[in-house]
Amino acid sequence: MPATIRAFFDEPTNTVSYLVSDPATHRGAVIDPVLDWDNRSGTADTAFADRILAAAQQDGIAIDWVLETHAHADHLTAAPYIKARTGAPIGIGEHIRDVQAIFRPVFHADDVKPGGADFDRLFTDGEHFALGGLDIEVIHTPGHTPACIAYRMGDDVFVGDTLFMHDYGTARADFPGGDARTLFRSMKRLLALPPHTRLWMCHDYKAPGRDEFAWQSTVAEQRAHNPHVKDGVTEDEFVAFRTRRDATLAAPLLLLPAIQVNIRAGRFPPAEANGVRYLMVPVTARNTAAIG
Repeated sequence: MPATIRAFFDEPTNTVSYLVSDPATHRGAVIDPVLDWDNRSGTADTAFADRILAAAQQDGIAIDWVLETHAHADHLTAAPYIKARTGAPIGIGEHIRDVQAIFRPVFHADDVKPGGADFDRLFTDGEHFALGGLDIEVIHTPGHTPACIAYRMGDDVFVGDTLFMHDYGTARADFPGGDARTLFRSMKRLLALPPHTRLWMCHDYKAPGRDEFAWQSTVAEQRAHNPHVKDGVTEDEFVAFRTRRDATLAAPLLLLPAIQVNIRAGRFPPAEANGVRYLMVPVTARNTAAIG
């Protein structure tokens, strides 16, 4: 019996979070939960995550896992809030250690625990674990970030940012630790799955000509229609395109707060002596005279 899947779309960050459950046992997981964050005021809230928790309660689902596909750069995770409410451990790919090593010095984040220990479980490529009676396979899909993984449950795969909708394209690969060639190979690994396999996206931005947000595609649709990675596009062609395209992209709006929080598994930095928690903004000055 396939998993029961409910999608929750956060339009401010164009992110899709999922409540996934085993219909036989009513054991569930939340994938890529979003924390409401007002960047202008520095205010965090849990209204979006509360919607997911309310849906789980309504459907009689006990949440056993909070699963991250990677350390996101475009939203802050609500994983620790869901853990606090349900007791569910937080899982992510083992290469989060590489991402932490990149960003710990950038944000002077000395409180980040060694070895990825801010997270409860670090998954390895090819690992299997249970969600009720469902078997979940972990697929390492680096390229967008070193730590990206997909979660496969039978004919359903939650791909994170490795792929976007088949009429839109693919994720950028220019973040520290990202690599377009590696991303191409990760996507091809997913597209080698059976054609009917359903692929569930983490983001959607409405492709030109499409009026509604969408987040579910198939391997066959991706191979036939995705302009970046469809059959016939070579690795070198993709790398050249992705490199040119990424050079034109601005940093995500929530990049700085999101990375600081997400490499800590959703934990904010420790409070200072005045009891207030602060997020850092590293300053880069093109003219040093501008900063005194």
